[in-house]
Parts: sequence; structure tokens; C-alpha cells
Amino acid sequence: MGKTYNPHEIETTWQSYWEEHKTFKVAEDSNKEKFYLLEMFPYPSGRIHMGHVRNYTIGDVVARYKTMKGCNVLHPMGWDAFGMPAENAAIESKTHPAQWTYSNIDMMKQQLKRMGFSYDWDREFATCDVQYYKWEQWLFLQMYERGLAFRKKSYVNWCDSCRTVLANEQVEGGLCWRCKAEVSQKELQQWCFRITQYADELLKSLDTLSGWPERVVTMQRNWIGKSYGTEIAFTIEHTDEPITVFTTRPDTLYGATFMSLAPENPLALKLSEGTEQAAAVRAFVEKVLKQDKTVRCSDDLEKEGIFTGAYCINPVTGYRMPIYVANFVLMEYGTGAVMAVPAHDQRDFEFAQKYGLEIKVVIQPEDSDLNPATMTAAFEDEGRLVHSDQFNGQKNTDAMQAITAFLAEQGLGRKAVNFRLKDWGISRQRYWGAPIPIIYCEDCGTVPVPAEQLPVVLPEKISLEVLGRSPLADCAEFVNTTCPTCGKPAQRETDTMDTFVESSWYFARYACPDYDKGLLDGKRVRYWMPVDQYIGGIEHAVMHLLYARFFTKVLRDLGLVHVDEPFTNLLTQGMVCMETYQCENCGWLYPEEINQGNCTRCERPVQIGRTEKMSKSTKNVVDPEKLIATYGADTARLFCLFAAPPERDLEWSDKGVEGSYRFLQRVWRLVTEHTALLNDAAAVDWHGVDEADVKALRRKTHQTIQKVTDDIETRFHFNTAISAVMELVNQLYQFDVDKDTSPVRTAAFREAVQAVLLLLSPMVPHICEELWHQLGNTGTVFTAAWPVWESATARADEIEIVIQVNGKLRGKIMVAADAPEALIKEQALTCDSIQQWIAAKEIIKVILVPGKLVSIVVK
Repeated sequence: MGKTYNPHEIETTWQSYWEEHKTFKVAEDSNKEKFYLLEMFPYPSGRIHMGHVRNYTIGDVVARYKTMKGCNVLHPMGWDAFGMPAENAAIESKTHPAQWTYSNIDMMKQQLKRMGFSYDWDREFATCDVQYYKWEQWLFLQMYERGLAFRKKSYVNWCDSCRTVLANEQVEGGLCWRCKAEVSQKELQQWCFRITQYADELLKSLDTLSGWPERVVTMQRNWIGKSYGTEIAFTIEHTDEPITVFTTRPDTLYGATFMSLAPENPLALKLSEGTEQAAAVRAFVEKVLKQDKTVRCSDDLEKEGIFTGAYCINPVTGYRMPIYVANFVLMEYGTGAVMAVPAHDQRDFEFAQKYGLEIKVVIQPEDSDLNPATMTAAFEDEGRLVHSDQFNGQKNTDAMQAITAFLAEQGLGRKAVNFRLKDWGISRQRYWGAPIPIIYCEDCGTVPVPAEQLPVVLPEKISLEVLGRSPLADCAEFVNTTCPTCGKPAQRETDTMDTFVESSWYFARYACPDYDKGLLDGKRVRYWMPVDQYIGGIEHAVMHLLYARFFTKVLRDLGLVHVDEPFTNLLTQGMVCMETYQCENCGWLYPEEINQGNCTRCERPVQIGRTEKMSKSTKNVVDPEKLIATYGADTARLFCLFAAPPERDLEWSDKGVEGSYRFLQRVWRLVTEHTALLNDAAAVDWHGVDEADVKALRRKTHQTIQKVTDDIETRFHFNTAISAVMELVNQLYQFDVDKDTSPVRTAAFREAVQAVLLLLSPMVPHICEELWHQLGNTGTVFTAAWPVWESATARADEIEIVIQVNGKLRGKIMVAADAPEALIKEQALTCDSIQQWIAAKEIIKVILVPGKLVSIVVK
């Protein structure tokens, strides 16, 4: 290599070396501590974006660092390859989804390799590989046998744009999580996973996830949504059939004056059948089911409903309660039926006022008497019960348990626990997914495909342009089969599995991707699992991360894994953001479409908009390939690490990128301009060395090693770690290595330079590999030992202490690093710059914060 920093030549050389020598290939080694580092695997869209670059760079730093620390590091990569975008793209481009997907995989794999990530590519797989989804189908059969996979008819979230069902977790603000189209309700037969069977454990196990961000833990806790209350039965008039409700407010039961049903509740239509209300009820239900569920939950929603024509009986008052269908009641909460207490619930109050329903006060405040005729809002605070028979006079919060006990004695209700979490609907009416291994026989009913007949393979010849149902339904060679039980003609299930199923167990398969005798190789899985550090976006908090936890517990109960939780530590990285640019004539613009503040297409002025997440729709994107072509992969990596801590959003800056490139050039020159001197440096005995600048350089070197190690090990604050190395590089440039021919000077210089390369190597591996070899080292820096600081050398002779008077900075002093507390306080009090602030004043107290400041309080 020449003396000029040429990132492209350096990077391609070392990437070839790593690939040829299989530098990152790993196997089980009982003599080493294992460390499993995993980033959420990508969807093969065809091109990596800056979010990928940032996410995978963060992971790569940790993987390389842990390797240098002596760990046996598993760092795999693969592809979350099934899904609607591939199918939609195939329809658009008239290609097969498999061709589109594997072509994209090839392209993205080369892009990831160009970034220099330390993946063990021998473990690569795509979830659309037959040998992957074969074992997923086998797992489905195990779950089916145990009642964890089942089929039911229910209202589901339907995306008309994607033409498929969505799980509750995939609906965001009433919109499809992927295409952002409006979601409606549709009644279909659906295959589900009984995640609710694990709801309590999923909730309790959150307490063990000390390595997860509290925000994610809270989001999952709220999504699981455990609440304690009472189930109460209200008998439908003229029948023996009850409507069961779940309530957290049994104290208000005596004030229940009507019943509200969710439009999705089967009783909504059933109760009005054959009555003059039937047509109106059906029209109302159909209207509400088209509405956004999020809007239906909002406080400012206009309450609407319709009377079913039926009544139920309040079990404690005998009151004849009209049964309404209401737009604000959701099937997902409780039983899909709500006892309405308009005096003490604001939604019920607004509804009762609108439809002229009775309002009955059963809780009076301590300081006034409520009159239903003059109330302007529901009373939802604490008070004492009235009109509640034997419970009159009791504090309403105390009466909750007493009323529940009374209902249990009378056979009218019981204590109950409710979860917001609902079973996971996995049926998708699309082609590009794992087929559900079920057969339907007229004589035998629902029959699971025998394990020895797996995999059920997706047919290659298929017409994808089918609306409202799976394209597989029109593929006779796929659908038509024989019943494995009776041998008669039968039909296959044509729905495919939700793509979140594939990502719910892929992390375990990375331990043994070549295993062909079962889902998992127990020995290898026992060595590698759990994942020690998982990295990905916060947007997966209640989808992928919850499903992966559920699957891990299922796999554990099947004896396939030994862990309760899949991910010990979780890092949710921030987004990559950038300014947006608009032209009033051309709309959103890419950054390269702007020249000196004007649009290159029409030459009109460009308006700079808000800084937002990089997005193709707003065109505020940077192409990683162009960035790498200009500056190299190491610069891209360095900027992503230096611009912000990983958990924070990163704001894109062209100047920041250029600054990162200039820093790497400085490091390059530092080594290449002193190569001969560095290679001639000999080992020395540091005892007795008293040259001030040598001691200062060695102190800075060991302080930097300590700082960088701490920043990576405990906080992942790569930005401050890089800043510390930059300070060391600055000191190296100031150090006069040619001052004399003393071997101590060159040895100190080499020690510092070598530390710079080792500390930077996980972050910018290519340039460090090259410079490491220019220093005469053999092998790869990837396997070199991480440097260790010497505490005695890192300790400063003197430290700066800030002095505050009544909380305001008033001066600074230098003190010996090992000075006792009393001496430091005395020096602070006698400091000339402090005297004017404390003279003739009473000193209340003097507080020392060791190594930082002295705080003096006076009056």
C-alpha cells in the first residue's frame, strides 16, 4: 500500500483476506466463554439503507470487541425472506417471488460484505428456504397436538391493500404496519397460536429482563395488560342464556342500567334476529366494523349505538337493562360486553344522555349529593355507596371485594383475571409464506400432515393476482391431496403463516443451521443460547420481541431449548434522521437534487423542512453505496458510531462524515509517516522513567484504554470512546518523538499508536488491519488481544477540581491526585478567586465530590 490513504484498495484487500481465511467462522469451544451477538435480520428488499448500516455497525463493534477480549463469539446473518412485499413486487414486475427474493439476497449480501461486518456466513439461511420452513411446519404440528395451534372463526384485521389478515400488533393507529392502508374488520376462519396460555409467564418473566430497556419492558407489560376484577352474569330476558361481563368496578354494579355490546360480539346480530331491529342493527355493525379501532377507543369519539330490541336483567337489582350495540366497545377487552353505569363512567354517561337512558347514582362524594337530573359529567372519584342494599355507607373501594364475594355466594359472579393480550392469529391469505400443514377431509375433518410427509412445499407455478383469498386456493396440484387417515380425496389448507412466525425462532436455528435430524441440535443450542446481546428497533417491542419470547417458552416446554428467555440483553438503536427538502414545483427532493439552494430540476428555491427519519417517501435518504464509493466503509462506520449514542436518533451531517474521513486520514499519516521509527522501537523497562512528556503520553494512553473499554463494555457509548481516541491521537501529534534518540520515547510512541489501532479496530477494522501490519504485526488484528490499562500509569499526578459557591462556578484549582479530603477543602477555601465570594460570610458547609468539585454553601 502507498502512503496515501486509499480506503477502497485497503477495504477490498482485507475483505478478501477475511473471506479467504474464514476469519469469522466459529464453532463450539468449551474452553472459551461464549458470546452470542445478534442483530435483527433484515428483509431482503434489495438494498441496504443507513438504518441497516448503523444497526449492523453497532453489532459488529461489540462482536469484534468481545472476540478480542477472548470470547468465542457467534455473529450470524440471514434473511427474513417471506412476506407481502416480495409477492407484491413479483406481481408488479411479473417475476416469481422466489426469484425476486434470492436476487435481492445476493445483492444485499455483497453490500453487507462491503461494510466489513464480521459475520459467519457459513451459518446463513433464508426463512423461505424449504429446509427452514420444513421444521417450522413440524413445530406447528407439535403445537397443534398440544392445543397451542387451533382454528376459529372470528373478526380479524383486514388490509385491503395487502389483501390479508393482520395481527392486532400489526395494526398501528388503525393502519397496516407495512403499507399504511386503512384496516377494516372481516370475519374469517383463522389459525391461531394460543399465546394467552403463556400470558402470565410472559408477564412475570419481564421482571428477569434486567438487560432490556425499561421502555420495552413497559410496552410489553402494558400490551399483555393483566387486570384483576369480577366476572358477572346478566341473564338475557326470557332465556336462560347469560351475558358475562368482566369489570374492574363491581362497586358500581347497582348502578348498571343498560348493556353495551361490541359490534364484533356474536350476540350483536343474534339478539336482533327476526325482529324489526334486525336490518338496522346489521347496518350499524357493518358501519362500525369499517372504523379505525384506535379512533373507537379515543375519549373524544362521538358515542353511537343501536338498541338490539332485547333486554338483560341486573342480577342484584332486577332492573330490566336494554341491550345496545355501541361503537366504543371492543371485543378485545374482556368479553366484548360492558355493563354500563352512566353515573360513574364518562363514556356511558355520554351514551345515556344521547339515547335517553336512566342514570342511577350509587356512589356519593363525601361533601355533596349528586342528582342525576343535574349531573353534567360522570362521577368517577371515590365516595360512599348508596342505593346498594346491604353495602350502603361503605367506601366504594372497600366494597369491591365484599360485592364480589356476595356475587360468588349467590352464584352470580366470581373473581377474575383478564388479559389484554389475545391469541395470535397467524393465517395469511397470501402465497409467499410457509404453508400451514393441515388437510381437510370430509370424513375425518381437520387432519395434520404427518411429520414424515413434511415439508409441504410451495408450488412454483402459481397465479398471484387473486383478490381476498390465498392464491394457493386456485392451484389444484397443491390443494388436491389424499387424507393421511382414510386415504380419500382431501384438500390442503391454503392460508400461509404470518411471517412473524419465522422470526420467532430463527435465533435458535443459527446455533445449528446445518442440522437435518430435527428442528434444533440440543448440544449446540445448549452451548450458544440464549443470545447474549440482541440489537434492533424499538418498533418490534410488542410484535417480534413478544412472539420470540412466547416461542422460546414453547420450545422449552417441548424440551428443545433450556432457556426461559431468548435474549439476555437488548439494545434498541435510534433512527437515522435527516433534513427534508421540498420544491413547490417538484415536491420532495433527494439531497443530490439540490444545487446552491435551488432545485436542479426546475431551478426554483428549495425549502428545508423538518429533520425526520430517513424515508424513501420524503426522499431524505443517503445511499450507503454512494457514501462508501466516496469515503469508504470505515468512514461510514465511524460516522454512525460517533454522531450519537446508539440508543439515540442519529442526525445526518455531511460535515460529520467529512470530519470522520479526515480523522482516519490523520490516523493513517500518524503511522505511515513514522513507520520506520515505529518498527525500530524496542521494549523498555518503564521503571524510573521521569521524562514529563513521556509520562504524560503513557498516562493518556492508559487512560484512553480504560475509557474506551468502559464505554464499550458497560454503556455502548461508542461516541465518547471515539472521542477519547481522538484526544490520544491529538496528543501523539503534539509529542516530539524525535526530540532525542532515547528508546523510551519511541517505545512510548509505539505503545500509544498500537493502542490507537487496537481500540479503533472494532469500529474501523480495515484501516486498522492495514496499519497493524505496517507496524510489523502478523495475523489479523481481529484476533489480537484487547489492550489492558495499568492503573498506576493511568492515574494522574494532579487533577482539576471545580469550586462552586452556592451552586455557581467561581473557580478551579489543581490538587494532587491522592490529596486527602481535608487538604482539598482547605485549598478551595484559601483560593484567591474564591475569597471574594466567601469573605465576611458564614460558611454553612463544604462538600467534596471526589475527583470533581468542592461545593461551598454560605449565607
